Amino acid sequence: MSGPLIGIRILDLTGALSGPVATQLLGDMGADVIKIESPEGDSIRAMGPARHAGMGAMFLHANRSKRSLVLDLKQGSARDALLKLVAKAEVLVTNTRPKALARLGLSYEDLKAINPSLIYVNIVGYGSSGPDADKPAYDDLIQAAAGIPSLHGPSDAPRYAPIAIADRVTGICAANAVLGALFHRLRSGQGQFVEVPMLETVASLVLADHMAGLTFEPAQGPAVFQRYAAIRRPFTTRDGSICLMVLTDRQWNALFKVLGHEGAMDDPRFRTMSQRTQHLEALYELVAYPLKERTTEDWIARLGAADIPVARLETMDSLLSDGHLVKSGFFGISQHPTEGDIRVMKSPSTWSATQPGPSRPTPNLGEHSREILREAGLSSQEIQSMFETGATKE
Repeated sequence: MSGPLIGIRILDLTGALSGPVATQLLGDMGADVIKIESPEGDSIRAMGPARHAGMGAMFLHANRSKRSLVLDLKQGSARDALLKLVAKAEVLVTNTRPKALARLGLSYEDLKAINPSLIYVNIVGYGSSGPDADKPAYDDLIQAAAGIPSLHGPSDAPRYAPIAIADRVTGICAANAVLGALFHRLRSGQGQFVEVPMLETVASLVLADHMAGLTFEPAQGPAVFQRYAAIRRPFTTRDGSICLMVLTDRQWNALFKVLGHEGAMDDPRFRTMSQRTQHLEALYELVAYPLKERTTEDWIARLGAADIPVARLETMDSLLSDGHLVKSGFFGISQHPTEGDIRVMKSPSTWSATQPGPSRPTPNLGEHSREILREAGLSSQEIQSMFETGATKE
């Protein structure tokens, strides 16, 4: 193991996706992540194709680099075991609603009394200072609350982004918060409470692009950057689709020349970036028609030779054989102890000294319960009693 967080213990009281995304990033950086699950296990264990119950594809891709401990926190012995782990941990990450944690005696104030230097990160749906603080939150609901389904344009039916973008973006931001809090603790010795709300996180992402004219007071135009919302789309070729990203005057001149529209830049609608932005429908129509006349591969070659940013439209199947990803070593085959060969993705960042990467395979439910409870200081008799009462399992 070579990650930068070796020696940091993180208690992971999260489920679904936002929290597991955060803690997997930290686990890949070398942290000892202890995933604490109820006897039923994380809800996403059952999502997607699986070879064995409780080890679905989505769970496998969000929970590597962790150990699994089962604790039924409604039982006193399980809660006591957790408190012993808290006393020795640097970080606790949870995405349970604060009131539910308080009922279990697991609020930040409760745990701070045991470990004053603890970093306690709570991923919530809505910030605690607003009236919706107690509402339940799931990816679809947060996408809706942040306006994402409304951005597909007036002629299209509203629809969600086809990935769990609210969960995953919030998870990345939560991991970032942990790293910042750890740096502060390193310098000061202080722990702290950090709240990472999903709505505020995703709304800031959306509005940074789409507040547009409402950025100014008084407003300098409407909200929504139309190029992203109503216009931005792949172009149809003779046999598929192609994607262009043309911004500068030089790039537009080159594109018009390749498309046979050499005089288009003389049109006042297309002469500058500002003018092009105001006439996007006409601009895209001018580009779209000639692209239909040739194949995708032909356009890739022609546009690439003219130094015009271009990409073919990949699918989930074709992405697995993408030349760049394959040759860069992005994909690998890992032999999981119970699930056999599974395709894995490497950490996308490259570090010269402390390269992150999977430290252990995704755990089965309760796989490490016994060893973690021993590390917490429980006797063999206490551990056996917890198994007998259902306070833990393996």
